[in-house]
Amino acid sequence: MFEHVLVVGAGQMGGGIAQTFAGSGRRVSLYDAAPGAVERGLEAMRKSLARLAEKGGADPDDVLGRVEPVDDLVPAELMVEAVVEDVGVKVDIFGRADGVLPAEAVLASNTSSIPIATLAAATGRPDRVIGMHFFNPVPVMALVEVVRAPTTSDETAGAIVQLARELGKTPAEANDFPGFVSNRILMPFVNEAAWALYDGVAEPEAIDTIAKLGFKHPIGPLALADLIGLDTCVAIMEVLRAGLGDDKYAPCPLFRAHVAAGRLGRKSGQGFYNYS
Repeated sequence: MFEHVLVVGAGQMGGGIAQTFAGSGRRVSLYDAAPGAVERGLEAMRKSLARLAEKGGADPDDVLGRVEPVDDLVPAELMVEAVVEDVGVKVDIFGRADGVLPAEAVLASNTSSIPIATLAAATGRPDRVIGMHFFNPVPVMALVEVVRAPTTSDETAGAIVQLARELGKTPAEANDFPGFVSNRILMPFVNEAAWALYDGVAEPEAIDTIAKLGFKHPIGPLALADLIGLDTCVAIMEVLRAGLGDDKYAPCPLFRAHVAAGRLGRKSGQGFYNYS
């Protein structure tokens, strides 16, 4: 099932998704419009695979041999889009993919919060559009949030649930509401941690330690925000605020200040913590 997959976006999430599909024995075409992005994605994959190989994982060269860089969208049985959390960019990709991929192909998005119905409306195959929301780091995290729009067919949903299982993941189905399940719960938690820092309640290390040890979380909310990307967190919160019509989802000013200064988290070297 889905032996050839087109992954659009070669960043942290897209590269991890491509690695996961290639690691399952599937052929992957990897596309990113940003110059040098695919090359950086492949290098990140090689490092990830090398670490996994030390623990008994697959040979990195074998896995990477199934990943083919491409210069544009190409026909495949499945597209998984994993680009920036911008509705206009995603809608454009889905509209173009609808004209390139075969009529029977499934078009999936790794979006964290943008309505799947909006992406489906850009195509002539709304029954074959679905959310396939992976979690970071993709090769390690077991969950895939499978998000059904009102137009998504039972056949498409069933195929993606089965695919997630074949990838060694645990699928959990959700309906198409802003933020789905994961980010509707997670973002207020992360945002409240930022407010605690903003109000001077505690330093970042103390906030994260309390969350880790008190709630048995593997990573604290501020460190997690840095891992996700503070710009991505802001984008998700804005989708939640607009979609649910509630200002309680508005980003803490500290998020906006960091993003405005280019402090986006791990990917820029600094966020709530310094990674340089």
